[in-house]
Amino acid sequence: MSEQTPPKIEFPCPDYLIKSMGVATDDYKQAVLAVMDKHAPGYDLDKVTVKPSRNGRFISVTVFIVATGLPQLQAIFDDLKKHPSTKMVL
Repeated sequence: MSEQTPPKIEFPCPDYLIKSMGVATDDYKQAVLAVMDKHAPGYDLDKVTVKPSRNGRFISVTVFIVATGLPQLQAIFDDLKKHPSTKMVL
């Protein structure tokens, strides 16, 4: 059995998807977008999607950004995970 290596991403990478899932609070979407404004300004607001869970307790916020490098992606993931409502970031 051979070990698989993760696919390499070439930067800049347009339309890089980031999905953050968290508790459905009134400000969760705005908190996610504030992180994107800080680390990936210029993302397409028209492509942002928000989907509630079946029972409405959680929401997922999906944003497509232009990924410029691993430090940018790490900063986004770190800041999203710091939010108290965040449960998962993909």
